[in-house]
Amino acid sequence: MLEPINGRTMFYGKSDVLTYRTYAKPLAVTPVPESSFTGCDNIIFAHNITFAVTGEAFLPSFSEGNNSMVVATDSMKNFILRNTADYTGSTTEGLLQLLSSRFLDKYDHVTAVSVSADRLPFEQVMVPGVDGLKQSHLVLRHSNNESYSASLTIKRGENGTEVIAHECRLKDLQLIKVSGSSFYGFVRDEYTTLPESFDRPLYIFLNINWTYSDVEHALDGDLGQYVAAEQVRDIAHSAFHELNSPSIQSLIYQIGLRVLSRFPQLATVSFESNNRTWETIVEPEETKGGVFTEPRPPYGFQGFSVSRADLAGETA
Repeated sequence: MLEPINGRTMFYGKSDVLTYRTYAKPLAVTPVPESSFTGCDNIIFAHNITFAVTGEAFLPSFSEGNNSMVVATDSMKNFILRNTADYTGSTTEGLLQLLSSRFLDKYDHVTAVSVSADRLPFEQVMVPGVDGLKQSHLVLRHSNNESYSASLTIKRGENGTEVIAHECRLKDLQLIKVSGSSFYGFVRDEYTTLPESFDRPLYIFLNINWTYSDVEHALDGDLGQYVAAEQVRDIAHSAFHELNSPSIQSLIYQIGLRVLSRFPQLATVSFESNNRTWETIVEPEETKGGVFTEPRPPYGFQGFSVSRADLAGETA
């Protein structure tokens, strides 16, 4: 997010810049026990990019209609597309840094850039090979499952451009656990109609965000410290499977501790969760499954962040 200039909000930019780069550098990551993901070929390195700029020089364009310092947003789009071809790295964050730093180098009246990108997921299909099924290096399918995004804010400093804020995000993870969750012991008063539950199916929508202690680990996949969204996703899967959680609050806290434990290079993990637990129509019995339907709005939600201080407290 760009900071106000002299107390005034002032920025402009371009959104929905779709870039489909082929044959970017493959990404390799350090394995973790909960995930089989060890990297990807980056055959299609595709993003939906939002790019915003700020600077005192743009004030006349707002206050006087003077466009002499305005870089047209159509030019921003062209800049993003053409410079994407020059990216030699393997991470979304690295691409965003390249675009931002080059833009600041090109236009010296721009003081800061805020850029974010949603990774557009394409998965290699499986095809027959000599030794069985293998991943095709030619055919990929667009995935509609959870996705990954990243954002950077880059500012012109005394020693060149510097990243002053960043965030990585796994979006729209949807998980259902059919048994092994509960919710009881909450406040009961004249407004309470919800019954206590000691074994319920739990359906959650989840966004997971994280930051690095050193952003260079996100920018350069070759440093061996990059954390893939697929690994964070798989850790969430494992924690949900293993834990008998008394609430969504407790579940996301435990997922956060697990992620920080696996990745010492991360500073924080935060969550935005949404309770979409099915409505029970027929209670499950010992020898017979239950029947459920979609819940009706409104929906409960949670927000929470976990830090290294929490992890230290758990292990002390």
